[in-house]
Amino acid sequence: MGCLQNKQILVGVSGGIAAYKTPELVRRLRDRGAEVRVIMTSAAESFITSLSLQAVSGHPVHVAEMSADSESGMGHIDLARWADLILIAPTTANTMARLANGFGDELLTTVCLATSAPIALAPAMNQQMWSNAATQANLEKVKSIGMEVFGPGIGDQACGETGPGRMLEPDDLVACCEQLLTSLRQDGPLRGKHCLITAGPTVEHLDPVRAITNFSSGRMGYAIAAAANAAGADVTLVSGPVAIEAPANVTRISVKSAEEMRTAVLSKVADSDIFIGVAAVADYRPKSQATKKFKKNDDSMTVELVKNPDILSEVSAHKDRPFVVGFAAETDDLEKNALAKLKKKKLDMIAANKVGGSDSGFGDNPNALIVLTANGGRHELPMSDKNQLAQSLIALIGNNLPA
Repeated sequence: MGCLQNKQILVGVSGGIAAYKTPELVRRLRDRGAEVRVIMTSAAESFITSLSLQAVSGHPVHVAEMSADSESGMGHIDLARWADLILIAPTTANTMARLANGFGDELLTTVCLATSAPIALAPAMNQQMWSNAATQANLEKVKSIGMEVFGPGIGDQACGETGPGRMLEPDDLVACCEQLLTSLRQDGPLRGKHCLITAGPTVEHLDPVRAITNFSSGRMGYAIAAAANAAGADVTLVSGPVAIEAPANVTRISVKSAEEMRTAVLSKVADSDIFIGVAAVADYRPKSQATKKFKKNDDSMTVELVKNPDILSEVSAHKDRPFVVGFAAETDDLEKNALAKLKKKKLDMIAANKVGGSDSGFGDNPNALIVLTANGGRHELPMSDKNQLAQSLIALIGNNLPA
């Protein structure tokens, strides 16, 4: 799998003839495993239909104006937080000028102002417009504020002239995205670190067909694994049974029971700089597992349970102890119980989320966290997409690692 696997790329389309290439670009990005959403400027709607881009992206296209319905939920902020990368292809001279000067007059420019994701521009314009002193000044401005510029190429243009200003071809733009994300990973806050993460539920068998488990989807742990990898870490993910593909460049060890998870974790902990225990590990397991299926002969049934190993405590007490981050899923007294767990297990950090209610993030895509640290720090990460939440948590971890 390439570095675009599971990446969330927001493609912006401004009003140039090169917009005819954008559907193919979106298709190529999705072929590499990226999830793609599209924003069109008002001018872009004169060159290509939103229906074409919806068909290739698999999602409704966001148009120039910010609608009252979407903005009641702060839609532009949601898009800005969702993106791992914003690629504007084509980028016209007008769009570059607006970005260079901080305009937020359409949805696309507003999202660019509101995002912390890298922004890349794929210029496309007449060769004389590209060479104009004002365009070149804006080019230097966008570079100076951290935007990447892919191209332009040199060749025949729609106006019949030849020179610089052609938008790069879709395959070339995909390669540029891969190079950019790879370079960002190498410069990330966890570069050179090995991160060991647990995710998903555990399954404790009663008999060959029945088991004790929980509703954890594993999505939070997998999002954290992807975010840690994007931040430069080498990641090992010890996962219970989930229906999720492993993130790109992450080593997954699949397990079922708490005992299997413990064995896998302890085999890797000595080589780890960071341990993040996200898995919903069963506290108890049946004392014995039947070799044959139980028959429904009686009105009631008694199963004796015994305690499972406390993986988080064992890692925290390990002689080769890494930086230890725990998770606390609580139905009530969220912060109080999380703080008690932080102290009892001698953790460096704990991320607490409420489960069991209508606003629960357990098993669902949205989530929210309260993060507490051993030195008294407290951070609230508001309800958001788990990918964005994972990136925020990894940033916090990076800021709290010992020097």
